[in-house]
Amino acid sequence: MNTGAALALLLRAVGRDLARFGRWSLSLLRARRRDGSPATTEQTPTGVDVDLPPQGETLPASSRTPRRRRVGRRIAIVAGTLAVGLIAATIGLMVWALHDVPLERIASGRVDNQAISLVAAGGEPLIQRGPYREASATLDQFPESLVQAVLAIEDRRFYDHWGMDLWGIGRALTRNFVAGEIREGGSTITQQLLKILYLEPDRALRRKVQELFLSLWLESRLSKDEILTLYLNNVYLGAGATGMPAAARVYFDKAVNELTVAESALLAGLIASPSALNPLENLEGARERAAAVLRAMQSAGFLDDAAAAEAQLNSAQLQPRRPEFGTGTWFADWAMQDAQEMSGQFLGNVKVTTTLVPALQTIAEQSVRTVMEEQGAGSGAGQAAMVVLGPDGAVLAMVGGLDYGESQFNRALALRQPGSTFKLFTYYAALKLGAAPDTRLEDRPIEIDGWTPENFDGEYSGRVSLAEAFARSLNVASVYLGMEVGLPNIVAAARELGIDASLRETPSLILGASEVSLLDLTGAYASIRAGMAPIEPYGIATFEAANGRPFTIGPRVEPSQSLDAVHGTMVGLLQLVVERGTGQAAMIDRIAAGKTGTSQDYRDAWFVGFDENYTVGVWVGNDDSSPMDGVTGGRLPAMMWQRFMTDAVPPQGSAAEAPFGAENQPASAPLQCNIQACSRAYRSFRASDCTFQPYSGPRRICEK
Repeated sequence: MNTGAALALLLRAVGRDLARFGRWSLSLLRARRRDGSPATTEQTPTGVDVDLPPQGETLPASSRTPRRRRVGRRIAIVAGTLAVGLIAATIGLMVWALHDVPLERIASGRVDNQAISLVAAGGEPLIQRGPYREASATLDQFPESLVQAVLAIEDRRFYDHWGMDLWGIGRALTRNFVAGEIREGGSTITQQLLKILYLEPDRALRRKVQELFLSLWLESRLSKDEILTLYLNNVYLGAGATGMPAAARVYFDKAVNELTVAESALLAGLIASPSALNPLENLEGARERAAAVLRAMQSAGFLDDAAAAEAQLNSAQLQPRRPEFGTGTWFADWAMQDAQEMSGQFLGNVKVTTTLVPALQTIAEQSVRTVMEEQGAGSGAGQAAMVVLGPDGAVLAMVGGLDYGESQFNRALALRQPGSTFKLFTYYAALKLGAAPDTRLEDRPIEIDGWTPENFDGEYSGRVSLAEAFARSLNVASVYLGMEVGLPNIVAAARELGIDASLRETPSLILGASEVSLLDLTGAYASIRAGMAPIEPYGIATFEAANGRPFTIGPRVEPSQSLDAVHGTMVGLLQLVVERGTGQAAMIDRIAAGKTGTSQDYRDAWFVGFDENYTVGVWVGNDDSSPMDGVTGGRLPAMMWQRFMTDAVPPQGSAAEAPFGAENQPASAPLQCNIQACSRAYRSFRASDCTFQPYSGPRRICEK
């Protein structure tokens, strides 16, 4: 059906309703004057007959009929004029709002295929793909608990309204007024489906008029079951998953018809805010929302108290399964996850510019491969990884292993014991508490609750300076310092510099017993380099949706903590490691600073550090955590770091040459719009112009 035919049908329906209203109004007028006869009349001075009662008498009801007829005719004329005006206004409004709407495509339930294009920092194409979907399910393939959960939390009156729920709108307006901002929408499932199929997520007048007419029209074309089926197969649910079948696979690794009540409640709860409630990143928030869904199911009569209590007790247990994207590089796999999360709410093609610099990526891959080929023979080392960060945390290169074709597992993201590279946080915390490079530390045997740490060479140096203990990576002196500083302060220092992995507050934490990823640890060292924390690694620079302008994305968290009080001293300690300590294999022809690390039994070897241009982290080890043959952070990892830094000198005058901390000085910059943060914060967020709709007043720029 073309647009003109659809408009004609809708106009005829509206016309019929208005005609019925007019006939009903006239019938009421006629009913009021069925009794009575004409009253006697007398001639007035103007020659007009008027009805007058005799002197001293009241005019009978029958005598007032002619006047009522004239009043009735006037009312009928006014009502008719208003009806014609209303019809004309309705027609004009519909033509204005719907003249270019693809009604046939909307009625068919066909969703535009979305393509996400990842490009490198210079515009070179990396990969293109769409959101993750599975085959659409029929309504009877969705478990009853899932259908009930969605209806209970999103549109309990779905089978009773005609696309618009005035009761739901009123409830939402009341709650928003009490909250003082827009927190809840009154949209029905029909309206939400229209946003998926066609409408942009904004609050422009034309879009709201379209939503009104199209909701009524769609309900007249499709059955309720058809609308609900389309909705369940196309709603976005976070983590790149579009549709309930895809979400069931991504979060629980099962077919949609296998979902339990608890799992159904969790998925239904994601609809309201799929990015913020993504259980892979915010499991606690997702479970709280699932509990609200279960309460709504009880209130709607879908669950009795016993069933709801059982579902709450046996809350959904995740068994995540990331679909194989086949993008071809470790970096593209990593960046695509965020790109899909950002793109889930948009139709059409999406262009995502990443931070990857292909030239640096090539150098990084060559550095890792060359050192492993030349120096790795007989070392027992099977894998290596490297991360290269720009001054603000942009991931310029990422190597997740020796051969992507053989293994797509990204070792740059894997959790491993960091060994002595974790000492950074102990010494940083000590400096904040007033220690200095010449502070004297004890380096002699110590026992803590049966734990007896030893130095790498088994020797002890007595009393040493803090600077010497750090440069030589003396374990025992570091443990003495760490116990004096306090484990809570060490954990707080790690958090301040950007480490969010689980950290166990045991003495062995000081020597790197808790696992972290190479990416996060490199970000922490980048914070030291910058003199601001946290520097959070990020891989997406700009995002551009169809028919929109690009917006700067950048890191999710902007650095806000100045390290000025200890910055120079901490950088100096890291330089000593390269100049006179365990990291001398990383020495280059310019300023270099870093730290070596080796976990117990040589299972992991690390070197993380920076020069004037980049912060680079390197890890060497085996996937099964088997020991290597004496490989330390000062050997293969430091050599890979040195080779990369030697070959990756940027052109003269480039932005990467900024001195330590200079990139954080105030400077004029274009407006940034963090699509992820804004879409999580505001339901009315619109990416095309980076605005949201407050409770009152015009749209405002999202400044997150």
